[in-house]
Amino acid sequence: MRVLGIDPGLQTTGFGVVDVDGPSLRYVASGTISTRHLGSTDLPARLKVLFDGIGELSQRYQPDAASVEIVFVNVNPQSTLLLGQARGACLTALVTSGLPVAEYTATQMKQAVAGHGRAAKDQVREMVRRLLELPGLPGSDAADALGLAITHAQVGRVRARLGQATTLQPRASGLYKGGRSR
Repeated sequence: MRVLGIDPGLQTTGFGVVDVDGPSLRYVASGTISTRHLGSTDLPARLKVLFDGIGELSQRYQPDAASVEIVFVNVNPQSTLLLGQARGACLTALVTSGLPVAEYTATQMKQAVAGHGRAAKDQVREMVRRLLELPGLPGSDAADALGLAITHAQVGRVRARLGQATTLQPRASGLYKGGRSR
């Protein structure tokens, strides 16, 4: 399975692509989509860059699934609103590409990658480097996106194991006679 992770941002959106084969993870690609070259007042143009960029990534890497970070609430409501719009453009591009999308909080991603939900950015970058056996540290936005892809891979393994579990059947013993309990 190939997973595309997206760390949405209005100025810089990180992406990471990981192949998953059972417990094995293999790095495919990572990077960022930037809208910094556009004026900060041209929101529609920035959202189009994000939408088109995510669509291009979906075509190029042909992922089977995508994972996106859930927006948290900032102290600044305007920043939260702008981030939400960037996230919406990313989600729309993924859905338009026909991808199933999973969503994870930053805390869930940090827990899955670094072992605790309050891990610092540098800890996440280092763990992503180790888990994917990268020669160097990825950029911060790309590391978060790779972390989201890794999180989805781990959740997928757990779901697969749960799907293989059999349902419990009552034991045939002389202790249970049936009927009503009191």
